[in-house]
Amino acid sequence: MAEILSQNEIDALLSALSSGDIEADELPGEEDKAKIKYYDFKRPQKFSKDHIRTLELVHDNYARIISNYLTAQLRANVKVKVESVQQITYEEFIHSIPNTTVLTLFKMPPLNGQILLETNEEFVLRIFDVLAGGKGIKKPKYKELTDIEKNLIRHINEGLISNLKLAWEDVLEVHPEVETVETNPALNQTLAPNEPVALITFTVEMFETNIFINICIPFLSLEKVLDKLVVQYWFSEGDSELQKESREKLSKNIRRVDVRLMAMLGTTDITVGDFLNLEIGDVIALDNKYENPIEVYVEEQLTFMAKPGLHGKNKAIQIIDLIDKDVEKNE
Repeated sequence: MAEILSQNEIDALLSALSSGDIEADELPGEEDKAKIKYYDFKRPQKFSKDHIRTLELVHDNYARIISNYLTAQLRANVKVKVESVQQITYEEFIHSIPNTTVLTLFKMPPLNGQILLETNEEFVLRIFDVLAGGKGIKKPKYKELTDIEKNLIRHINEGLISNLKLAWEDVLEVHPEVETVETNPALNQTLAPNEPVALITFTVEMFETNIFINICIPFLSLEKVLDKLVVQYWFSEGDSELQKESREKLSKNIRRVDVRLMAMLGTTDITVGDFLNLEIGDVIALDNKYENPIEVYVEEQLTFMAKPGLHGKNKAIQIIDLIDKDVEKNE
């Protein structure tokens, strides 16, 4: 319905026309009020903002879980974080990844169809270098993967994928299972080129470099569970019982996270010659007396002071002090 102008507005408009302040063709018409929203039928928006937000929350949790998993596997500090969550087409995903990469295809019932984990060759070869005895610092030279390397990487990727069960636990009980590993993405034609997919991109920080890995989830896989990918459904503020259950699940998940604990009895310096001549029964003197406290590290961070001893027939330590880093920094 057209807007009705008051008499004062009509007088002001006629005065502006007569003075030349505005031109007649500048007057707003009905066509100016019609806002056109473009829609690309080749790329339909299947995922709402709520769906994208929930996927981001789930995989933020997943990033923390696999950070601990990779740290334990590589015995080195690895940090993983979600870089982006977006909807693209399957064709765009395939064209965006390098020709030399590792695609792990897996299923995650009750989700339908196949899901893809893409780990590029630099990520794969650095991990293989560490597991083979290297340090993983030197940038690897790209080459065709051997059968041994493929089997080893399949084992690592199976561990990455199995952790999706824990990450999705608050939304849906899933059962990931790896189907196959491919090294040529061009040969993988599991979806139609225009099929919409949710692409979750992670940044993996390890060995002083950042590497990207991706999880590609087709819309067809999530179509039947989209109602659960809504934050209001997941964490209802008005439902205290659901909040309590969510807190219990969160606490349970945190308690499952593995951390590396190391007690430092002491240190010493010896020559290479002495080291080569060590025999069973030799005694190495440390710089710490047995009655003095020892340092306890959690994930390579000094956290406790403790006393060494025995618990039954097992070697043990007794925590006697907590190192509060936050207090020290404030002081």
